[in-house]
Amino acid sequence: MIDTLVNQLNDMWTEFVRSLPQIAIAIVILIVTAIIANFAAKITDKLVGSSKLRPSLRQLVETLVKLGVWLMGLLMAMIVVFPGLTVGSLVAALGIGAVAIGFAFQDVFENFLAGVLIMVREKMRIGDVIECEGIIGKVEKITLRESHVRALSGEMTIVPNSILFKNPVEILTDKDQRRHDVVIGVSYDTDLDHAAQVIRKSVEAIDGLAVDRGVDIFAQEFNSSSVDFLVRWWAGSTPRDGWESKDKVVRAIKRGLDEAGIEIPFPYVTHTFKEKIPMGNAPGEDARD
Repeated sequence: MIDTLVNQLNDMWTEFVRSLPQIAIAIVILIVTAIIANFAAKITDKLVGSSKLRPSLRQLVETLVKLGVWLMGLLMAMIVVFPGLTVGSLVAALGIGAVAIGFAFQDVFENFLAGVLIMVREKMRIGDVIECEGIIGKVEKITLRESHVRALSGEMTIVPNSILFKNPVEILTDKDQRRHDVVIGVSYDTDLDHAAQVIRKSVEAIDGLAVDRGVDIFAQEFNSSSVDFLVRWWAGSTPRDGWESKDKVVRAIKRGLDEAGIEIPFPYVTHTFKEKIPMGNAPGEDARD
């Protein structure tokens, strides 16, 4: 048994020494492949950079070019090391192994394919503010496996691409402007037509709002202490634009209603009792107290 093992080791060593030239050539091929891949990526970057493609799509093209060069280089290196290996047998072996690899790395391939599709589609560009599955922030980077979303408070969230591809994504900055709203309540003894005119005049006088797209004033509901108006207007689409415009609108409406003598009521609470409450003095108390 020991002699058989020694003979096998000797044969393996002899075969390894005999294959050293092929291994050296394969290493040279891989080194040349790395150089060519980097050179091809630079050329692709220059060619694509002069076009109007989105940054994410440019990155996809560069990645696919490098991947194609590396696949060709690896194929040539394997054929040199294993002379009996043909392209057909290699493809067949890869086809059989792809099934096992696919099951083992299902999540990786899912995110990879999702990244390719996200880069290809037109929507959700780098710089957009999105909301998906409770994640709100600005898209800073899209790779083939994950996307980097910077939260509005500064934190970075690394999101697998499959989440962004399989779930609804709300793009807040898809357009330069979007509609914002606020609810304003007035007292029940207020003339609603007059209140609506005051609110409209106050909102339309604010600088920075897209008043040409219209300002909506709707009497919305009878609340416990007030009649509520829904006020809608158009302004910038970023969260910052929304907060700033709402601040201006609330301040302007409050100022306008105060000047018109229209009350914004506090919540009123009415207590009722099953039995009458005696209002006289308790025994032993002086009536003058």
